[in-house]
Amino acid sequence: MRASTHHTMQLIDCTLEAHGEAILAILNDAIVRTTALYDYKPRSMDSMSTWFQAKRAGGFPVIGFVDDDDGQGELLGFASYGTFRNFPAFKYTVEHSVYVHHAHRGKGLGRKLLQAIIERARAQQVHVMVGAIDATNSGSIALHEQLGFKPCGVVQQAGFKFRRWLDLALYQLILETPEQPVDG
Repeated sequence: MRASTHHTMQLIDCTLEAHGEAILAILNDAIVRTTALYDYKPRSMDSMSTWFQAKRAGGFPVIGFVDDDDGQGELLGFASYGTFRNFPAFKYTVEHSVYVHHAHRGKGLGRKLLQAIIERARAQQVHVMVGAIDATNSGSIALHEQLGFKPCGVVQQAGFKFRRWLDLALYQLILETPEQPVDG
């Protein structure tokens, strides 16, 4: 058996220490170059520790694919979810996001990440996943539709970036979880 030089991707749980800088770089690229994030200025490393603290406090996953077997390689993309709206009755609904490094787009990574974050949501007894997608982001919209998300509305002119109004398309996936939803 010859040692293989072919690397495989590995799905990992991201940490601030190991992946904070890579996640920051992916987010900042999206902020500066795209309408995927309705943000204007690149974020700081400080903002990442706050971001990870909020994820940890909510019990929300941050997962990613790295480009090798031992989990130590370059972060190719990541997915997470968080609070949809901060009222108790929304506790079974989350808003997710998926980002792929610009050099690794078009290879099916977004699909793998979205599939993985859907599985995490099921495991955590989430009922509804909401994707808030710029209405011109046809690639993301097509991906969500392929994985069963349904359009549930467009907030017209919700954002203003690159000197134009942006429409925000909402897509939802209703899961069969939780088995025993409760009030309160």
